[in-house]
Amino acid sequence: MAKIIVKDAPITIISVDQRDYISLTDMANAKESASRAADIIKNWLRNRYTLEFLGTWEQINNPWFKVVEFDHFKSQAGLPSFVLSVSEWIKKTNAVGIIVKKGKYGGTYAYKDIAFEFGSAISVPFKLYLINEFQRLKEEEQKQLGWTAKRELAKLNYRIHTDAIKQNLVPKELSEAQTSIIYANEADVLNVALFGKTAKQWREENPDLKGNIREFATINDLICLSNMENLNALFINEEIPQKEGLVKLNQIAINQMRILQNAEGRKLLK
Repeated sequence: MAKIIVKDAPITIISVDQRDYISLTDMANAKESASRAADIIKNWLRNRYTLEFLGTWEQINNPWFKVVEFDHFKSQAGLPSFVLSVSEWIKKTNAVGIIVKKGKYGGTYAYKDIAFEFGSAISVPFKLYLINEFQRLKEEEQKQLGWTAKRELAKLNYRIHTDAIKQNLVPKELSEAQTSIIYANEADVLNVALFGKTAKQWREENPDLKGNIREFATINDLICLSNMENLNALFINEEIPQKEGLVKLNQIAINQMRILQNAEGRKLLK
């Protein structure tokens, strides 16, 4: 669930089956009072042009749409006696473009294409602001998704890294506590090479922050870190001494971060 602000009105967006649905109820509330929202949606739905739009959308996107029932509603649209509720439309035609939710975020929701069309019933400026705010939300989500993907990549490569440590640096005679110390040391090789400090040093410098040094890394840091984890696993497999590996990793980190950050930014080992 997310919210965007359109002309000072909060509009709820929910995700259902990987599709974004925008609250028509919130949009109607922006035009009239909450008590009139249902009537606005119902009056919009009984319009012949609206039904043709909805029916066409469903035929393109919904293989289970009941076209015969749709044709019946379309033939009645525009008549003074014709009334159609959202629930009836969904039940009779098996429509998926509009849904009704109950509970805390209850109301009528529509797939973005349909919600944008409903925006015309509010006002053309409102529709345009809605489209702009929705696109801005999607762009922000894509940025966050990119950061998350890089973070997950770093975690995956770190698993490769720790597996190499387990296979090459951890004698079977060591206790679990001793093993964890070795893991920490190898992790700090990467931390020192990239950030110029160990995880412990970072925590001591940032006592008020929750998490660890990598939780506060930038996307560029994580890209570099992913590469370094793979290389360090290779160094370990080839039995390169840790001190020599640290120097190599630091040189790699400096070169990569210069490229990624245009020779500015993070403090590295010199």
